[in-house]
Amino acid sequence: MAGGNTVLHLPSGPTGLVGKLHPTVLFNICDSYIRRNDQQERVIGTLLGSVSADGTVDIRNSYAVPHNESSDQVAVDIDYHRTMFDLHQRVSPKEVIIGWYSTGAGVSGSDALIQEFYGRGEVTNPVHLTVDTSFADERTSIKAYVSTNLTLGDRQLAAQFHEIQLDLRMIEAERIGFDVLKKTMVDKLPNDLEGLEGTIERLHIMIETVFRYVDDVVEGRVAPDNTIGRYLADTMAAVPRVAPDAFDKLFNDGVQDVLLVLYLANLTRTQLTLAEKLNTAAQIV
Repeated sequence: MAGGNTVLHLPSGPTGLVGKLHPTVLFNICDSYIRRNDQQERVIGTLLGSVSADGTVDIRNSYAVPHNESSDQVAVDIDYHRTMFDLHQRVSPKEVIIGWYSTGAGVSGSDALIQEFYGRGEVTNPVHLTVDTSFADERTSIKAYVSTNLTLGDRQLAAQFHEIQLDLRMIEAERIGFDVLKKTMVDKLPNDLEGLEGTIERLHIMIETVFRYVDDVVEGRVAPDNTIGRYLADTMAAVPRVAPDAFDKLFNDGVQDVLLVLYLANLTRTQLTLAEKLNTAAQIV
């Protein structure tokens, strides 16, 4: 693919599209970036998922696509892209191509060519997801765009990219993994106890924030918001009412179950190590 397309990234209003990004896609993108060739500055790939009737784009899966690019040319391995899509269709036939991704801080000059490729033969309105793998700022490291062509008569002048709302929803275990992933270097992955400690600390911070807001509203320092009030009331209503004694029993039972699993795992590991040493000694004899 070659051409002189111009990319415009201008502030724009709501586009009507909302993207919902599953954390598996983010992990796949970071993994492909780590495994890239030394000569590559970034990696690109295909996004798979579905589009609902209300305009929500559900981004559930992805795979990397080999490519080479220069200032005005982009070469994408189309055969590899089609083969990978056929394999994914056999496993998850409901997942279709919804766009593509690239690693980097934002839209680059060659993105118009790749956007044109996906928009011409793969999907009507492809979503372009950008992931800044440096994770310098969590709020701006992941963005999603759709594009429109600016034309004058029959001549295409530029491709304008509009940022869309992107919702990254994670369960607590995925959030812990994401926090580890943002760090450039880690000594080891957190164990269950460290993960539980991080979850409790985050919960404590959230509770303190709610307390400060409620105190400010009661003292008249902040104007009350009915939406926040209903949300807090629904949250409190969803908390099960458990007596302290019953809660202590449930907690202790859970701890005992975890300790039992750890004991069985260590016992199994010891048995395997012992069996391996016995087999090695028998072969030597």
